[in-house]
Amino acid sequence: MDYDPLRRGFAEFVGTFALIFVGAGTIMTLTTVLEPAINGPQAQGVYNGLTLVSVAFAHGLVIAVMASAVGHISGGHFNPAVTLGFVVTRRIALSLAVVYWSMQFLGATAAAALLRWFYSENVRNLTNLGAPGVGGGISVWQALVIEAVLTFFLVWVIFATAADPGGTFKSIAGLAIGLTITLDIFIGGPLTGAAMNPARAFGPELISRHWTDAWIWYAGPAAGAVLAALAYEWLYLRPPRPLPVGPEESGVLEPRPGDAAVS
Repeated sequence: MDYDPLRRGFAEFVGTFALIFVGAGTIMTLTTVLEPAINGPQAQGVYNGLTLVSVAFAHGLVIAVMASAVGHISGGHFNPAVTLGFVVTRRIALSLAVVYWSMQFLGATAAAALLRWFYSENVRNLTNLGAPGVGGGISVWQALVIEAVLTFFLVWVIFATAADPGGTFKSIAGLAIGLTITLDIFIGGPLTGAAMNPARAFGPELISRHWTDAWIWYAGPAAGAVLAALAYEWLYLRPPRPLPVGPEESGVLEPRPGDAAVS
């Protein structure tokens, strides 16, 4: 892995830019193409269904591709919540994490600004540049928990496939991570937008100036990421305790050669 902060940071910029450009851009393109055909509740339902499937796969595929492309350079976070998970488990230096966070938010903002230039005002207003939103019948606290749970799944899979040296599927971690995002959007898309990523929310929110309930997409992913990272680290990645040493009459087994003892 490349340890130059600028080179790693630029990889994070490109990956996050691609996520917002493809993910939010898919929402806006579908709105451009299908919006004229929406003339009633039934048509609206078809539109929502097509949008959910397309958006889920767009986000999952772009992460799978970019994580596979630059994972060896930066780790392929593209998500400030994921980086936070690596910070709390001491798997990345705080100084490097600041570079990652800066590049992730900058990449998201640049992508949203480009999308604003590409699409008509009507589409921009209908979609808020792809910014996530709370669905009907969902309270802000329910939305917060949903985002936390979805992000927990994502970070858990990242640690299991990319951070765990014993992970069976480490060579195809990008695919597993991308599919997790797709699955999360299938269930959470209509409820909260299933951002799972503060940068995914920040870019479109900033450029469209749409900040309704914005805190949900920062607090929820942060909480879910920290919980998943600490749980996986503590349960599976902490060095095991060495076997205790005791005399034969105590019934405590002696350690094998090379094993350290604890008092």
